[in-house]
Amino acid sequence: MEARDVKTAADAKKIIEERKLTHVKVGLFDNDGVMRGKYMSKDKFFSSLDSGFAFCDVVLGWDVKDQLYDNAKFTGWHTGYPDAGARVLPDTCREVLDEDGMLLFIAEFEGDAEAVCPRATLRRVLEKAAAMGFDAYAALEYEFFLFDETPHSAREKGFRNLRTITPDWFGYSMIRNSTYSGLYKAILAMGESMDFPIEGIHSETGPGVIEAALTYDNAKDAADKAALFKTYMKVLAQKNEMMATFMAKWTNDYPGQSGHIHVSLREKASGKSAFYDENAELNMSDIQRHFLAGQQKLMPEFLCMIAPTINSYSRMIPGFWAPTTATWGVENRTTSLRVIPGSEKSQRIEYRLGAADANPYLALAAALASGLYGIEHKMEPTERIVGNAYEQDHPSELQLPSTLWEAAQRFKSSDAAKSMLGDAFVEHFAASREWEEREFRKHVTDWELDRYFEII
Repeated sequence: MEARDVKTAADAKKIIEERKLTHVKVGLFDNDGVMRGKYMSKDKFFSSLDSGFAFCDVVLGWDVKDQLYDNAKFTGWHTGYPDAGARVLPDTCREVLDEDGMLLFIAEFEGDAEAVCPRATLRRVLEKAAAMGFDAYAALEYEFFLFDETPHSAREKGFRNLRTITPDWFGYSMIRNSTYSGLYKAILAMGESMDFPIEGIHSETGPGVIEAALTYDNAKDAADKAALFKTYMKVLAQKNEMMATFMAKWTNDYPGQSGHIHVSLREKASGKSAFYDENAELNMSDIQRHFLAGQQKLMPEFLCMIAPTINSYSRMIPGFWAPTTATWGVENRTTSLRVIPGSEKSQRIEYRLGAADANPYLALAAALASGLYGIEHKMEPTERIVGNAYEQDHPSELQLPSTLWEAAQRFKSSDAAKSMLGDAFVEHFAASREWEEREFRKHVTDWELDRYFEII
């Protein structure tokens, strides 16, 4: 039996017995999209398949540096960080990169923790779509920089003067992908073996930067594949004495790193595109127009799910391929939302505001939930942008928050977010972003020292 043939608990037990494994890997994803997990013995895993297992809920109560939130109601010292229930998802079974037949399974929180679990939050949005008569499809694409560094060397250098694997600005370079064909082949092979197949991969503009576009799939599986790609791209790099970063912007010298999201809806009853109308302008159906409007109108309120770190806002500056206002256009890469007219199969929207640092489950949940809200309320978009969106004036309601703190406040007070994502999730995630911003304010930056130390 192959890993991706596993669909049920019985299948999972069968493949483990066939491979004579004593342990398997089980992991789940935290607020920031970091995969947390462990090796689990066969007997424990079999029991977990049947009855679930317990996982400390601290992974929903700490940040990317394992520092504990002091403002979250869901968990904290006031609750004693108890174990939360979790379920294994048998149909997520994967081969593990370079681990000789080892298997990986994704888990998801249940019980009270389910209300704030990122993967479960996306699932609830997809259940909402299904209740409205739609199946959601998505594809995510990521830019990431690769360095000739290790976790030790990068820290020894204080993350300064890092050596990228290639120099200069060589976007779409045949020289680069041919010279480094071994690396590219390894990335493609990993995508196939771990079932997050890559539709296209190329060098991007900037030294050592690569863009990988994952093959489209139903939205749930697309999010799993994106989350696993980000995790195991870092693993592959470090196994080869390199480091990969998915920061939104690691240096002011180069453009930021995107995590664009392509989305579409299909009618559950007919299987046909809900976005495509051959008799409408741009082939855009009423459903797609309302969906687009919801994404546009709610982008300022949902921004902290799309741009979740302090660093995210360094990317959102004019002229560097990152949108700065909630605008839309047709085949226009200066806008936040790019309508891509096409056939019944290809009609879609690209959510271009997305950055590489976002949690794939939450970024996709935001892109879909806002669109579904637009359908529910029959929203209408503004006039589309023609030409360079950076050079045009836009209404105040299209302006995006400029800091993570401001974005968290907009999210926390959003009735639309609460109705689509749940009060518990909105409260918890907003608190986690407020924590992130307060942690940043505790630190003195190099910029401040250089600017003020002597002269002020």
